Amino acid sequence: MRLGFYLPFATQPDVVASARALAAVAAMRQSLLEGVTDIIPSYLNIFFEFDAQVTTRVLVQQWANGFLQRQMPSLPTRVVEIPVQYNGIDLEWIASTTGLSVAEIIRLHSSQTYHTFAVGFTPGFPFLGVLPEALRLPRRATPRASVPAHSVAMAINQCGVYPFSSPGGWHLLGSAGVAMFDPQRDPAFWVQPGDVVRFVPRDEVRVPAPLEVLSLLPPEPRFPVLKVEEPGLLSQVMDAGRCLVGHLGLAQSGVLDARSAARANAVVGNAASLPVLELTLLGGAYTALQDVILGFAGFGMTPMVNDEKIVAASSFLLRQGQTLRFLSNQFGVRGYLSVAGGFATLPAWGSASTDTRAGLGRALKTNDVLGVEKVHRTRAGFTLSQPNLELMPTIRLLAGTQPHPDTLQALHHAKYTLERGDRMGLQFAGATLQGGDVSSEATPLGALQITSAGQPIILLHDRGRIGGYAKPAVVHPKDIWRLAQLRTGESIRFSVQLD
Repeated sequence: MRLGFYLPFATQPDVVASARALAAVAAMRQSLLEGVTDIIPSYLNIFFEFDAQVTTRVLVQQWANGFLQRQMPSLPTRVVEIPVQYNGIDLEWIASTTGLSVAEIIRLHSSQTYHTFAVGFTPGFPFLGVLPEALRLPRRATPRASVPAHSVAMAINQCGVYPFSSPGGWHLLGSAGVAMFDPQRDPAFWVQPGDVVRFVPRDEVRVPAPLEVLSLLPPEPRFPVLKVEEPGLLSQVMDAGRCLVGHLGLAQSGVLDARSAARANAVVGNAASLPVLELTLLGGAYTALQDVILGFAGFGMTPMVNDEKIVAASSFLLRQGQTLRFLSNQFGVRGYLSVAGGFATLPAWGSASTDTRAGLGRALKTNDVLGVEKVHRTRAGFTLSQPNLELMPTIRLLAGTQPHPDTLQALHHAKYTLERGDRMGLQFAGATLQGGDVSSEATPLGALQITSAGQPIILLHDRGRIGGYAKPAVVHPKDIWRLAQLRTGESIRFSVQLD
């Protein structure tokens, strides 16, 4: 069970305070405390995530303060240049709002250097400051649904570059001529926390090509066991996810319903952390290339072999030439398919989990061949209990970073309905809540954030790692699995627990 907390180091963005904090974080990474799973610095604080089964908040805080209270050696200064063509669609609006000419805006923005306070939101997105006072404008009242990849943008007292096409509320200045993140390149991240950044004007830049996907599956597995006949709606290889990569903006990723994934692994004798297939609504079809022991647990579908249903949370034998299919049902969203010995993978940044936004792996396709990491002898027929999915579940909430009493009171026992969702997060509809902008900071798993529109969004495993909306509450870690099985149109109630 992962928990988290923040330690503040400044009350306003300050380059000197940030440099000291980043030096302390670098030292922490060199002498990592067992159980710490992520350390994410931002403008005013550092977020610490830890495994509560290994360590405690008190121990982590004592360990971290030992570094923060010492004068750490300064990090080497790396100067990074970003070529930019100032052709942004907001330049004329910025000019009319500030009273500056477009030429003055370009000169002001490109004539100074910027400190990299953090990297996050999406992989490689640099949070740079401090913006010249004459250019400081609030975020857009309504974020754009899609900002073009490689856009150079600014808001409040910060600027940055969008590595990918994504929603965004900053004002667009132009286009960068270099990719902020490319998993095929060394270094993969163009800018890292603590770097000094210069924007270099160019009459024209060549916008980087779309990312080439980094395969996480061996092209010819040593022990092939399954051929993909139908990939289903969204079938991806997942494991426990990536640790200690939040400071780079990489998603945590990993299985959304860790309880079901652990059951699927357990029934075939695997460790809970081994890779599984996360299947969404439509499980697909898979033909055995040799006799193989598989396991399934989860919801949304029922496995079938020769038109016979497989009991949930159990292991079974799929003989060579037989095809495993799935029958959709009305309850839940995600199921997990395991193989004895674990699926063969090519991990990146410590995990085999697919992260399509970062180009780390992809969803399965027809004719893909899946292999096993090692031959693992076991028997079929092991079964574990699998919980039922209750209607309108109660989701426990803990106090978040901005625990406004009125908001927490409004959330307690309130009913909200899922409007839409994906692996990044779930957007709900219900009573309007008090929210809005805050200083950009790390986003914990399960954070309930409230935009200016007043509706809650619960952040899941593929969330942006840094965000700028109020987070009055966070979902209890033991209830995340239930949210992973929630369908559009279904409702939940919240229970606020302040202890």
